[in-house]
Amino acid sequence: MTSQDASDSSAVPAEAGPEELGHGLRTRHLTMMGLGSAIGAGLFLGSGVGIAAAGPAILVSYALAGVLVILVMRMLAEMASARPASGSFSVYAEEALGPWAGFLLGWLYWFMLVMVLGAEITGASAIVSGWAPGIPQWVVALVVVSLFAVINLWGVRQFGEFEFWFAFIKVAAIIAFLVIGVLLALGLLPGTDPVGTSYLLGEGGFAPNGLAGVAAGLLVVAFAFGGIEIVTIASAEAEDPQLAVARSTKSIVWRILFFYLGSIALMVLVMPWNSPELEAGPFAAVLDLSGLPAAATMMEVVVVLALLSAFNAQVYGTSRMAYSLARRGDGPAALTKVSRSNVPWVSVLVSIFFGFVAVLLNWLLPDSLLGILLNAVGAALLVVWALIVVAQLRLGPRLATEARESGQPLAIRSWWHPWSNWAVLVALGALVVLMFTDTDARNQLISTTGLVAVILLLHVLTRKARTARRRVTS
Repeated sequence: MTSQDASDSSAVPAEAGPEELGHGLRTRHLTMMGLGSAIGAGLFLGSGVGIAAAGPAILVSYALAGVLVILVMRMLAEMASARPASGSFSVYAEEALGPWAGFLLGWLYWFMLVMVLGAEITGASAIVSGWAPGIPQWVVALVVVSLFAVINLWGVRQFGEFEFWFAFIKVAAIIAFLVIGVLLALGLLPGTDPVGTSYLLGEGGFAPNGLAGVAAGLLVVAFAFGGIEIVTIASAEAEDPQLAVARSTKSIVWRILFFYLGSIALMVLVMPWNSPELEAGPFAAVLDLSGLPAAATMMEVVVVLALLSAFNAQVYGTSRMAYSLARRGDGPAALTKVSRSNVPWVSVLVSIFFGFVAVLLNWLLPDSLLGILLNAVGAALLVVWALIVVAQLRLGPRLATEARESGQPLAIRSWWHPWSNWAVLVALGALVVLMFTDTDARNQLISTTGLVAVILLLHVLTRKARTARRRVTS
C-alpha cells in the first residue's frame, strides 16, 4: 500500500472498496500547477485595487503576505513530502487534531474552491462572449466547462500536461511584462524616457494613505496567493511524491514572490498610483504606455487563460479532496469510484455539477444568495491556513522522530519550528482584527463563521448516523 493509500484510507468504511488513484504527475507538472494556481485573477485584476488602497506601499503589503504564505507552504510541504495524500491538509489536520478537523478542513476547502471556480468561469465566459456578442454567455460557459470535464476525466497525466501549458503561458506573459516594464522604466523603448522615482515617491509619498492604507492593501492581497496549496493535493499522484513536492514547493514560493513583487513594483514605478487606468487594468495600462498595439486585447486573452487555468486546477483539487473525504468515511462512498484511467470520475462530475450551480447563481442571484456564499469564501482561506499551521505544530516533532528512526531524513523541513508556527498564528489573528475594521471584510468573517458552524454540525450528524448504522448492523 502506498503512503497516499495509507493516509487516505485509514478510516475508510468497508463498503468504500480499494479504489486507488494513479501516479502520472511529474515534478514539472506540480511546479507549473502551483504557479498557475496562484498567478490568476488576484494578480491580473486585483492588484490595481490594492494599489489604489495603499499606493506604492502596496509593495509592503505584498511582501508581508508573501512571507506569510511562504512559511505556511513550507509547513504544509514538510507534511506532504513525508505523507503524500490526496486529502493533503485535511488528512494532516485529522491526524493532528481529530476527525472534526479533517472533516471541517476538507469540506470547507471543497466549498471554497467550488464557489471560486463558479465565479471564475463566469468571468471568463463574460470576456469571451464580449469578443463574439452573438454568442450567449451561458453557451460559452457550457462549452468551457464541458471541455474541462473531459480533460479532468481523461487521466491525471493528460490533466497535468494541459495545466502545465496553461501555466506556462501565464508565466511567459508575466516574464514578458517584466522585461517590457524594465525597458519602459529605463527609457529604452522608442519615445520613452527614464522614469526615476517620481511616481514611486510622488503624490503623497511612498505611503500616501499611511499605515491604514498598507493594512487595507494587505486585506486585498492576502488572498491573492490562495491556490498554491493544490500542489500538495496533487503530490499524491506524482511519480515520486516526496521528491516532487519538495522540489516544486522550494521553487514555487520564491518565483511567485518575484513575479508578484516585480510586477507591482513596475506598475507603481512607471505610473501614478492613483491613476484610474491603473486601478481598472494595471497590466494593460502599463503595456499601453509602451506603445504596443492591442495591449488591452492581449491582456484580456491572458486573463481568460488565467481564469481557465485556475478553473481547471480547482476542478482537480475539489475532486481529489472529495475523494479523500469519502475514503475516510466523511463523504458518500460513491465519491471513491475510480475509472480505468485512475480518475475519481464521480467526484469530478460532482465538482463540475456544483460549478454549474455556482455559475447559475452568479447569473440569477448576483446580489443575494451568491453574495452570501462568496462572502463565506472570503475568509475561509484564513481558517485553512490556521489549521495547517496548528497541524504542523503537532505533527512536526512526530515526523522528525519517525525520520530519525527510519534513517531517511525529511525531504523538506519547515523553518524555525515551533516559533514560526506561533508567529504565523499571531499574524493571522492580526489579519482577522484588521478585517473587523472593514465593513466588507467583517461580513466575510461573519459568513465564514456561519459556514464553519454548519460544517461542524454536519460532522456531528454524520458521525451519529454512522454510529447508528453500526449498531443496527451489529
